[in-house]
Amino acid sequence: MLVLTLLRHAKSSWADDSMADFDRPLNDRGRKAAAMMGAYMRDAGLTFDRILASPARRVVDTLEGLEAGGWLGPSVTYEPRLYETTADHMIDLLRKIEAGVERLLIVGHNPALQQLALRLTTGQDGKREQLAEKFPAGALAEIHLAAATWRAVDSGGGELVRFIRPRELED
Repeated sequence: MLVLTLLRHAKSSWADDSMADFDRPLNDRGRKAAAMMGAYMRDAGLTFDRILASPARRVVDTLEGLEAGGWLGPSVTYEPRLYETTADHMIDLLRKIEAGVERLLIVGHNPALQQLALRLTTGQDGKREQLAEKFPAGALAEIHLAAATWRAVDSGGGELVRFIRPRELED
């Protein structure tokens, strides 16, 4: 079974209006949320064969926050096409994932992550309805895909088995 996990970058700072969008760092709330998500991922035993991430600073900072929370994963491949992308482009990227990768983590941006998660899953359970309403900064969605290979990934058929928002992790 193929498992795709999507993680939206944590809350970023808008403090400097002159800063390019690509260069925006996390704000204090985002750093805290990323560390909490890292602790959750560690405690839940989440592991991946491969990580693809947008090279935007807020994504890099989010990955550093996961490590600060105690989660350690494989090395990250920064994929420029994940910045300002679409669900269609992400499906094309998924179809090129090499054989042998069964568990993939993508760290990136909305609206593409939310659109991709909704496109790959079906059903009207509570988790999917929450995701359809909002895929907030720092949230994680785990999808079990019906496809036997990444090349065969297509719309529908996947199951959203986990949707965790940072606010659910607060003490």
